[in-house]
Amino acid sequence: MRIGLSTYSLLKAFKSGSMTPLSGIDWIARNGGEHVEVAPIGFDLTAEFATQFRKRAEDAGIAVSSLVVGANFLTETSAAYEAEVERVKRVVDLATVLGVTRMRHDVAWLSPEQSGIARFEQELPRMAEACQRIADYAASTGIVMSVENHGFFVQHSDRVLRLVQAVNRDNYRITLDVGNFCCVDEDPVAAVKKCMPYVSMVHVKDLYLRHQAQSPGQGWFTSVGGCHLRGAIIGAGDLRMEDLLRAVAQGGYDGDLSVEFEGLEDCEFGSLEGMKQTRRIWDSVCR
Repeated sequence: MRIGLSTYSLLKAFKSGSMTPLSGIDWIARNGGEHVEVAPIGFDLTAEFATQFRKRAEDAGIAVSSLVVGANFLTETSAAYEAEVERVKRVVDLATVLGVTRMRHDVAWLSPEQSGIARFEQELPRMAEACQRIADYAASTGIVMSVENHGFFVQHSDRVLRLVQAVNRDNYRITLDVGNFCCVDEDPVAAVKKCMPYVSMVHVKDLYLRHQAQSPGQGWFTSVGGCHLRGAIIGAGDLRMEDLLRAVAQGGYDGDLSVEFEGLEDCEFGSLEGMKQTRRIWDSVCR
């Protein structure tokens, strides 16, 4: 079991200039990370950069595990839909340059108010078609494509499973974020257990959860049902991390765990502690 870090966790350092995405690879390796997941936020992913990134990871002795990118197939026109499908295919080309075997792309973004189940069922066929076309394009590369429980519209476990089953491709699965189900007020342990048969990648994060009516202050955001959430260092928040990772282990998962830190604390401290705590918890639940 390799434990590593998403580049997203170091976004504050990239923005401040104290670290670059390439030097971030070295930081991850020095601090015990065994892989790096590429989330091109705060930097542009080009073929030249992907080549540099892969070489830097090789030199640092860690794997490039996965690529995660945004996408939205709920476009207003057919031309825009086709353009978005083709854009994601070009990102698959960049994934091959990175040398990854897994890639996640989003499928839709809508506000909670627009994200009812009737709208989901209405949009499912064209979301599934787009994912089929991209998965078919990626099949010859050996890359497993996936959807993440992310973005309100396709975030509930039943919706994620409904999409994966509608796509019906061997190389289309789930990037499972153990904390994101809280954004749609779903019990994360129960949701993780449901999704495990289809999981190709796991994101590990922790959250603070507050149910008072008034916002607690800076850094908090609101779930669909009105719960207040804020990113936490893994093990310090309110999620049942032992139960979550036990469900992942008992589900037979033996791939990579990618730590995501998005709290208010210093990102280097939060990322380092996150990797340490993930290793500690994983080793304890797998005895």
